[in-house]
Amino acid sequence: MPHDTRILAVDDREENLTALAAVLDALPVEVVPASSGQAALKELLSDDFALILLDVVMPGMDGFETAQHIKARPRTRDIPIIFLTAAGGESEQAYRGYAAGAVDFLTKPFDPWLLRAKVSVFVDLHRSNLELRRQAALLRRTLAENGAGPGEAPDAASCGGLLPALDERLSRVEDALARMRSGEPADELEALVADLRLALDAFSAGT
Repeated sequence: MPHDTRILAVDDREENLTALAAVLDALPVEVVPASSGQAALKELLSDDFALILLDVVMPGMDGFETAQHIKARPRTRDIPIIFLTAAGGESEQAYRGYAAGAVDFLTKPFDPWLLRAKVSVFVDLHRSNLELRRQAALLRRTLAENGAGPGEAPDAASCGGLLPALDERLSRVEDALARMRSGEPADELEALVADLRLALDAFSAGT
């Protein structure tokens, strides 16, 4: 059954792509295979992905060059990248990987449980980000329905005094998301999004 959350797996060896799909089969994700850096960049033109699993050693465009192209595009620069590489020269490759914008680096053969756990974190984070966008859109729509123009807010008293609470919660979610994208922990993001949803429900009920 198709899933809304997609993972892009990039490896020039078919057996490695098959193995990645098998390892992640238990997760509610769709694994989209790409056999080269060029194929990966083509996939990224049309689809949205929660995470990219990127092999380092590939003919033609290697993983580092592929990552540089991904991070140079506004549409894809915020997609997390986990590099996968065979054993040997891990220290130098890990340094280059993090310098290219990777959030993690795993050596083959990797522990399937560890890979699933890491992927799960980024899948949850992606869903929280989508939830934030939906809630922000709802907030903008609700404000518009209450007569707020661009850059304006409706009278707080007429909204039951809930608008300041909404502003504060939305700011906290955005701060947590910004910290996450800069590599800092933001474990409270899911709880903040849930809190924002409750505040939006209360706002809608009182307007």
